[in-house]
Amino acid sequence: MLRLRGPTKMPKIRLHQFLSKTGRFPSKRSVKDAVWRGEVSVAGSIVKDIAFQFNPNTKHVEWNGQRLVLPANHRTFLVNKPYGVICSRLNKQERRLGKQSVFAMIENEVEAADFDRFVSVGRLDEATTGLLILTTDGGMVHSLASPEAKVAKRYEVTTARRLDDEAVQRLRAGVEIELETNGHIETYITAPAEAMIESDGRLSLVINEGKKRQIRRMVSAVGGEVVALHRRAIGRLDLRDHRLNQGDVLDISGRDVLALVGVDVEDKRP
Repeated sequence: MLRLRGPTKMPKIRLHQFLSKTGRFPSKRSVKDAVWRGEVSVAGSIVKDIAFQFNPNTKHVEWNGQRLVLPANHRTFLVNKPYGVICSRLNKQERRLGKQSVFAMIENEVEAADFDRFVSVGRLDEATTGLLILTTDGGMVHSLASPEAKVAKRYEVTTARRLDDEAVQRLRAGVEIELETNGHIETYITAPAEAMIESDGRLSLVINEGKKRQIRRMVSAVGGEVVALHRRAIGRLDLRDHRLNQGDVLDISGRDVLALVGVDVEDKRP
């Protein structure tokens, strides 16, 4: 006898897993904080338990009043960021000043409904050019940008004068820099870096940290001055291999990004 089957029910999912899959949160910590602050509701009720289980096909989720859904597919772009472009959404003051956002570079490449879901994997300051990843996949952001990931980033650094061998050796060993945290200045010893002077006199520097303005502060600590800074690669993902000029974008699969960077796709995704 032929038995008719009803629609397959989607298994229940934990709230923190659902939120991470939406691509709206850059890290597991930001997911947890949003839940614990009471910003997330399920079926109209605030839920502060990150392990709360529910069926997203029958119960809707809102974050600060915004409906969240699981996307069918994530989108990811590689960007060669030009000088003077910022890595955040523009606020009113920045718009008045005529600032440009890196997200505007992909606005015509995606559906309007998806545009606000994009986040950057880490940031480059306004004066830094080079490789940046924009994605809707919050899991990818965590895999690549969390401090525990220790993903290597290669920079090409143009200095006011050529650094001598002693300065390069100090960069390789780690140097003391100053960081500002919540208005307080703290000293920090950088991890050992790969450093060498190229034939054209530029400094090639590879670090697996991401402190604010770290490269500029490291060079300053050894008596140098950065006049131009370019991020060439993240892991094995190198701008040169994709022939991206400044201002160019490339639509690429998230799995390819993780493989090219060198992240274990199966084990490192949250």
